[in-house]
Amino acid sequence: MRIVILSPPGVQSLDIVGPAEVFWEAARRLNDMGAYDIQIMSTGAPSIAGTGQLRFLADRTIFDPDEPIDTLLVAGDPSFQDIDPRVIDWLRRRIPTVRRYGSICTGVFLLAAAGLLGNKRVTTHWECAQKFSKDFPDVDLDADAIFIRDGSLITAAGVTAGIDLALSLVEEDHGREVAMIVARYMVMFLKRPGGQSQFSAHLVGQMSETTMIQKAQEYVLTNLTAPLTVDHLAHKIGMSTRNFARVFRRELGVTPAEFVTAARTDAARRLLEDTTQPLQRIAISSGFGDVNTMRRAFAKTIGVSPHTYRGRFQKSRFKPVGWTAFEAAEARAN
Repeated sequence: MRIVILSPPGVQSLDIVGPAEVFWEAARRLNDMGAYDIQIMSTGAPSIAGTGQLRFLADRTIFDPDEPIDTLLVAGDPSFQDIDPRVIDWLRRRIPTVRRYGSICTGVFLLAAAGLLGNKRVTTHWECAQKFSKDFPDVDLDADAIFIRDGSLITAAGVTAGIDLALSLVEEDHGREVAMIVARYMVMFLKRPGGQSQFSAHLVGQMSETTMIQKAQEYVLTNLTAPLTVDHLAHKIGMSTRNFARVFRRELGVTPAEFVTAARTDAARRLLEDTTQPLQRIAISSGFGDVNTMRRAFAKTIGVSPHTYRGRFQKSRFKPVGWTAFEAAEARAN
């Protein structure tokens, strides 16, 4: 199976190396090094300058005679400026001939410029999302997702998200067990679901420059079962409700309520991955109070239900011991 990674000048090196390592390791674990034929395709010169002062020797260029391609991935250039029309012409000619195609990071700009994203839902690196929406307002962009599969198209956020994308393709080709073996070998903490946010509450919590807002974040993360309303949080740190809400959003780009939901979702995810606790107990201990509230939060922030999330990402050392009534209801709802 030939995997071609189209790599523009200035390519994000991990956009090449990350997916390539996943496919190579999968082939090794399958005892079939021919399972994936990985090729780097340049947009012109045989040598490609990447980030981190790395250089890549291309296997082929877009000006070489066409060869069969199973999967075509377009890597991104974090400092991209102009889009080469010759690359656009090549993409328009080759995409209809491949089984599946996709992009990593700003590679989605090339696909969009080639008119290959009509009626498709896509993602890209959060830092490039505003420019993408401005340049291509008719494309359905979800700037929060790690990766998105829409038919034969799969797009990923930047840098390490290319590894998530590649693991999902390995799982599609050879099953979940092979993909998880590869993930463990690569010391991946967990295999993130495609709908997961590019930010966790703990990451967002490091972005504030205001000490009082940091105190509010710390209080949320250590008191998830408290009544974490805007009034309650403002009172805890000695600010007026209106000023607290305004400063919080200005500093972090999210409302206090959105931060609280993200923090509770992070806590619930860890419990779903690491324990066999019933969903109702997890909902209570993570601050949601009940399964229905937790389910709505997961649907909005992750894109899957708690039950589905547990089925995909629970650590293998835990064996299900039977569903509770809540878990059975959750399964029926899905």
